[in-house]
Amino acid sequence: MLNKKQLVNIIVGALTQELQKAINAANEAHAAAVDDQSVAETQYDTLAIEAGYLAEGQSKRVSEFQQAIEAYQALELVAFDENSTVTIGALVQLAADSPNNHWFFIGPVAGGFRCNLAEQAITVITPQSPMGMALIGKQQDDDIEIMLGSNKLEDYIAQLS
Repeated sequence: MLNKKQLVNIIVGALTQELQKAINAANEAHAAAVDDQSVAETQYDTLAIEAGYLAEGQSKRVSEFQQAIEAYQALELVAFDENSTVTIGALVQLAADSPNNHWFFIGPVAGGFRCNLAEQAITVITPQSPMGMALIGKQQDDDIEIMLGSNKLEDYIAQLS
């Protein structure tokens, strides 16, 4: 069975790499905003203003990655079984995904992140996503129905871990 602690470590590692990229981008944007070359030469010169907005946006990304890492570090990992209800921290496999060894991990943030662990493909989804909303509160063997774009997905929860 999949080791959730390993999975969370992989997610935190990826978020940490993205955090470092965001820190570097924020530093570069901040440096550009205060650079002598950014000083407005005319009333129509908006380079310094644009650089300031970019620096602010990059700083927000840094904060979001820091909060995401903290959310995963604070995540209490519990074992789920056939009598459990799907909630944050659950690994869920739909019947159609069983042959492909694909699982969904219900995470607090970082929806869309994908990785492989122990020859299993894992996609992180959040409770706010359409798939997350379809799964939260369900149990093993429960049917789900979800609209993904114009396609209707009908399946059932084959495994819960």
